[in-house]
Amino acid sequence: MALIALAADKGSPGVTTAAVALSAVWPRRVLLAEADPAGGDLVYRSQAAHGGPLNPNAGMLSIAATARRGLAPDQLWDHSQTLSGGLDVLVGIGSSEQAAGLVGQWPLLGRAFASLAESPQAPADVIADCGRISGETPVLDLFAHASLVLLVARTQPESIARVRDRALALSTRLHSSSRGGAQLATPLIGVLLVADPGDSAKVANQVDSMLIGAQSVARVMGTLAHDQAGAEQLAGRKRGRLDKSLLIRSARQIARDVYQQYGAAWTFPVQGAAPGQMAGNMPGQMPGQMPGQMPGQMPGPAQGPIPGARR
Repeated sequence: MALIALAADKGSPGVTTAAVALSAVWPRRVLLAEADPAGGDLVYRSQAAHGGPLNPNAGMLSIAATARRGLAPDQLWDHSQTLSGGLDVLVGIGSSEQAAGLVGQWPLLGRAFASLAESPQAPADVIADCGRISGETPVLDLFAHASLVLLVARTQPESIARVRDRALALSTRLHSSSRGGAQLATPLIGVLLVADPGDSAKVANQVDSMLIGAQSVARVMGTLAHDQAGAEQLAGRKRGRLDKSLLIRSARQIARDVYQQYGAAWTFPVQGAAPGQMAGNMPGQMPGQMPGQMPGQMPGPAQGPIPGARR
C-alpha cells in the first residue's frame, strides 16, 4: 500500500492513540512513524522488545543526522525499533526544538515513507502520526507524498467545523485540480471521528452530509470508539484484554474498510513474492502477523505495552 498520515487541527482528539491502534491491527506489515514536529511520546512510555527502554536517539532524530546524504526507503529500518509485542516504530524527536534538524527534509521523508511499500527487501506500509497541524507546519510537505491523510476529530460542533475548514485548506494546497477533480486526487483526505459507540453511525452520517454540503473533498472514513479504558490499555497504563476493547474492535473495522476500498490501488507487486502472497508477509503468515507471532496474536499492546497517549 502506501503512506497514511494522521493529524488533527486543534485540541486533543487522540491522534497518537488512533495511529497506534490502527498500526496494531493493520492487515499488512507496517512501520509506525512519529512524525509530529512538536515531538513524540512513545519513547517515554513504551518498552522495547528486548525489555529495556527505547533509544531516544534512534528514530527521527538519527534520520535527521544522516538523511542529508540521501535516504533510501530500506534505510528507514536502520533507524527503527521494535516495541514489546512486535510493532516496528520510528520514535519521534524529543521536542519542537529538535525539529530544526529536519528542516528541508520533510519531502525526502515523505518519498521514503511512500516508497517503502515497493521495497523488494522489506516492504511495509507507513502510518505516520503527524500530531496537530496548523498554518505552514513543515509536515505538510510530507502529506504531498501520502495516499491518504486522515484528519482525526471529536464530534463536538466546533471540532467538526474545524476539520471541515482544515480539509478545504489541505485540498487547496495539495490538489492542483478543481474541487470535483480533487475528490479523485491523491492524497485522499478523510475524516476519522472519535465518537461514542452508541451513536457513531448516526454522527458519521451527519458529518458526511455536512462535508458534502460544504463541497469538501473529505469524507468520513470511519469512527474510532471513544474508549478511555481501551486507550489506557493501549498506553500500557492498565491491564486487560485489549484485543476485546471497543477501541481495538473499531480500529480493526476501520483498517479493514480502508484496506478493502483502497488496498488494491495502493498495493505494489514485489519481486520474488509467491502467487497470492502479499508483500511483507512470510509464507503461511497472516496479514499483519509478525514473524514468529502465533495466529491471532496482536502485534503490540495485547502482548506488551505500546503507549499511545492521547494528544
